[in-house]
Amino acid sequence: MDHIVYLDAKAKELDSLLEGKKSMIIRGAAGRKMPYGRVNPGNELYFINNNAEGVVKARAKVQLVVNSDKLSKEESVALVEANQDKLKLTTGQFKRWAGKRYIVLIEVSELEELEPFPIDKSDYGNMDDWLPVEDISSVKV
Repeated sequence: MDHIVYLDAKAKELDSLLEGKKSMIIRGAAGRKMPYGRVNPGNELYFINNNAEGVVKARAKVQLVVNSDKLSKEESVALVEANQDKLKLTTGQFKRWAGKRYIVLIEVSELEELEPFPIDKSDYGNMDDWLPVEDISSVKV
């Protein structure tokens, strides 16, 4: 399964991944929202910045996935803090994710920069920061 993952452009999240400063990405919500339970080791992630450029710039393989059980605020903060060495979240990102009831931690490997290519998101009405696309060639323009 291929996934398109929007990364925080302001926090230079893609740069941090490509430079090897971070090896894990996070998503969280009050409920079991995408990508909870939908991403697995061996899946391919295609990274795009959330700055309206609309182009995929890198790809990585999913190494490890942690889908948390329902967490208290304290448990959620502790989980994020325990993985901060891999996440390397900015203060703003930490505030955004720590404290969410459900956390998904995704460790990546085999990261490679790609020749940037645009995607067609017209089949995805509800624009989220995570798009499960089955096969990247189906949305490549």
